[in-house]
Amino acid sequence: MSNETVYRRIAVIDIGKTNAKVVVVDAGTGTEIAAVRTANSVLKSGPYLHYDIDGLWDFIISALKGFVRVPGFDAISITTHGACVAMLADDGNLAMPVLDYEHGYPQAIQNAYSQVRPKFVETFSPGLSVGLNVGAQIHYLKSTFPADFARTATILTYPQYWAFRLTGVAANEVTSLGCHTDLWNPTTQSYSSLVDTLGIRGLMAPVRSAFDALGPVLPALAAALGLTKPVPVYCGIHDSNASLLPHLVENEAPFAVVSTGTWVISFGVGGDLDHLDAKRDALANVDAYGRAVPSARFMGGREFEILAAEIGPASSDAVEAAIEAVIEKGLMLLPNAVEGSGPFPGRRRRWIADHAASNAERLAAVSLYLALMTEACLGLIGAKGQIFVEGPFALNRAYLIALSALTSTDVIALAGSTGTSQGAALLAGIRPIGVADSPPIRAELRGLARYRQFWREAMIS
Repeated sequence: MSNETVYRRIAVIDIGKTNAKVVVVDAGTGTEIAAVRTANSVLKSGPYLHYDIDGLWDFIISALKGFVRVPGFDAISITTHGACVAMLADDGNLAMPVLDYEHGYPQAIQNAYSQVRPKFVETFSPGLSVGLNVGAQIHYLKSTFPADFARTATILTYPQYWAFRLTGVAANEVTSLGCHTDLWNPTTQSYSSLVDTLGIRGLMAPVRSAFDALGPVLPALAAALGLTKPVPVYCGIHDSNASLLPHLVENEAPFAVVSTGTWVISFGVGGDLDHLDAKRDALANVDAYGRAVPSARFMGGREFEILAAEIGPASSDAVEAAIEAVIEKGLMLLPNAVEGSGPFPGRRRRWIADHAASNAERLAAVSLYLALMTEACLGLIGAKGQIFVEGPFALNRAYLIALSALTSTDVIALAGSTGTSQGAALLAGIRPIGVADSPPIRAELRGLARYRQFWREAMIS
């Protein structure tokens, strides 16, 4: 992973499902020193939900142009959410709009895809709802829009689409191919049988390492940005794997990483794939080195967003102080606030003992719910060792305390907006952020074992 060239600052394009940002990371400290953000809009025009690619590109170019002089950057890296591919025509433009993975398909299309997708033992990719399996997206587009699909000359994973826009070099990369796409076999480290079933092998761009510099910014674009010297663009990485990468560099297995954002994704580093339950959203991700990592997930960030908006405000101190009262009262939330994924699929949320509860108590119950869901995910992947929590939930002390108490394990919170930008910058050789300033949380909560037992029993009653 070494780089002969030493960069001072790396600009990172970081596109999450809900928001996008461009940041500049200082190579010496690994910290973000500048950032701009925007919403990642989904457009409803046309035949299906799709991302506002033109809007995102304008945002990226404006941000990079603004950062050229202050604070400056001498390399670019990219990270994006998964479950997304771009279809390029011969001229390098999009052959079709970039499909939003939350777009639903007719039942007949879903049934047809279920007949051709590989078995879990080949891909370690569970069958997921809507377009969360990229193979399902490609099957839908090819089946429903054959004339448009016929214009496709190249299929790119999403981070590498943006790298192509910057460099003109087409590539795919294993962390995005290996995140529940159905397209990758992590055991053989090659494409799955689905690529040939769908007849797209010849369309797939060459697989490159996330650590590869694909090339400099295209000359005309460099001039438009005001760059005065060649700036290399790195291949890029799936966002959850970007969060995982610093831990792979700095820590010895076994340990767990809980990457939080729209999705809460738990990685059991050092675990095996033998006991994964495809029906409970457990799967294998593929890390930047091509290795399979047992993982499990639920849409916790989206759930928190929805629930917090419904409940209303309360201070973080008040929420933390309410935890023990919530446990004593048996105030709890059962899965799922967002249906269609997670360790307890097919269940609809239900409150218990919430009569006359305050905002702080309800939000404390939500934090307990998120911790219980995370603990369930960690159990599904056989996670061992200390738990690193990065992203927005690292700032939620009620969640961190509950997670530590539930797992009887040290929980280390990595504060900051997300770890994705730092992980992506690591591709260009920056130093990972250490955890020396993040003392472990080790907590006990009276009555929590009984609370957890009742929570689990209530789901089957």
